[in-house]
Amino acid sequence: MSIQTLFSSPLRVVNVGIESFKEACVQAGAEAVQVDWRPPVDVAPDAESILAKRQARIEKANQKVLDIIQAGTPKLVGLDIARNVIPGMTDNTILHAGPPITWDRMCGPMRGGIMAGLVYEGRASTIEEAEALAASGKIKYAPCHEHGAVGPMAGIITPSMPVMIIHNEKFGNRAFCTLNEGLGKVLRYGAFGAEVTQRLKWMENTLYPVLKAALAHTGPIDLKNMIAQALHMGDEVHNRNRAGTSLFYRAIAPAIVTTCENKEDATAVLNFINGNDHFFLNLSMPACKAVLDAARDVPGSSIAVVMCRNGTDFGVQLAGTGNLWFTAPAEVPDALYFAGFSKDDANPDIGDSAITETGGLGGFAIAAAPAIVQFVGGSAADALRYTHQMYEITAGESRMYQIPALDFRGTPTGIDVRKVVEKNIVPVIDTGVAHKQAGVGQVGAGIVNAPMGPFVKGYEALAKMLK
Repeated sequence: MSIQTLFSSPLRVVNVGIESFKEACVQAGAEAVQVDWRPPVDVAPDAESILAKRQARIEKANQKVLDIIQAGTPKLVGLDIARNVIPGMTDNTILHAGPPITWDRMCGPMRGGIMAGLVYEGRASTIEEAEALAASGKIKYAPCHEHGAVGPMAGIITPSMPVMIIHNEKFGNRAFCTLNEGLGKVLRYGAFGAEVTQRLKWMENTLYPVLKAALAHTGPIDLKNMIAQALHMGDEVHNRNRAGTSLFYRAIAPAIVTTCENKEDATAVLNFINGNDHFFLNLSMPACKAVLDAARDVPGSSIAVVMCRNGTDFGVQLAGTGNLWFTAPAEVPDALYFAGFSKDDANPDIGDSAITETGGLGGFAIAAAPAIVQFVGGSAADALRYTHQMYEITAGESRMYQIPALDFRGTPTGIDVRKVVEKNIVPVIDTGVAHKQAGVGQVGAGIVNAPMGPFVKGYEALAKMLK
């Protein structure tokens, strides 16, 4: 195009940079497109060159990790009490979500969950007594992830809590998770009080034995197949679990009716599961945990096997860097808040449930569950965009977990720390939001981006190991 005709032709803008400039052009009547370009992330000077030199080794390690993830067969095989089955669990141990943290750095909802747990255990009769005991140094705190377990939101697991046992049949390892309490005033959101304690006791004394007997009757339940079906029915099995819970209900209900002699207990358990759309979350999480744990300790791999949050820090672990934690401050989600609450009330992101995204589900599969994006003011196009972007930072695609809206394309699987850093694209997570003060509970739900910091640290640590 010559200079003579340039200004007599329709203006068409290609914008690289601040998106508001493109929007201003559109409002003025000009045709404009936005280039999704991001500046490079700062890393240690030699890290990029080291990883480039070791690319063939890394790719081979990553393929091994992907093969292990793809081959995983998570099955629900039983229930038991935490102290009986979780490795390293003692009467003075309380497990929590996210990377390691001490009482003095814990956020409000995590402290609230611990205090509620101590009252539930009978270690304290009041919240004040529980708080004093929690801060006394007599309780040992440890991440669920370091004990083969996961927990939503605060992630609190105390010794007497019933847990579900998921067995990765292909590789022989197990994972554990508590039973889901439902919504409202619940321990996992940091709430405490008589209502919380009574529900936990009912879960221990009624829900747990009824489910345990029913599962003994059904035999192992294939969670991988159930998750695949749920994706086809509108779930992403993190923030939306209606289909997964319905499928589990269908599998377990006949066995409950068959094995439970007390009609009132059977009815109460069936009604509890039926009224709790998030019941399946506490199955999808340990299913992902069992699969990803089997892929640990593959030297040279740049794939993440853990993403988690404790309400203070966001933590990442890689398959190729052993048990090292890479952390950065957790961020506050963009959310739709319940009436009377706002972002000012929200605690930074919290929970082990990002294990679903780490396994290629949750926000990575949100194109299968556009209803979630609508809930926070978005559109179906936004859901598709989120998932398409996650393909940019993953090493492969699931063979089992497929998205109907993408012509049954496999979900993006295997977060590659190199791609996160080099493309400056962080994982997207859909999540619930807890009030920042202990005792209040859930105040909303929304979407949050992982911070870049942990991925930069993991990138640099892997480079040092491969130097």
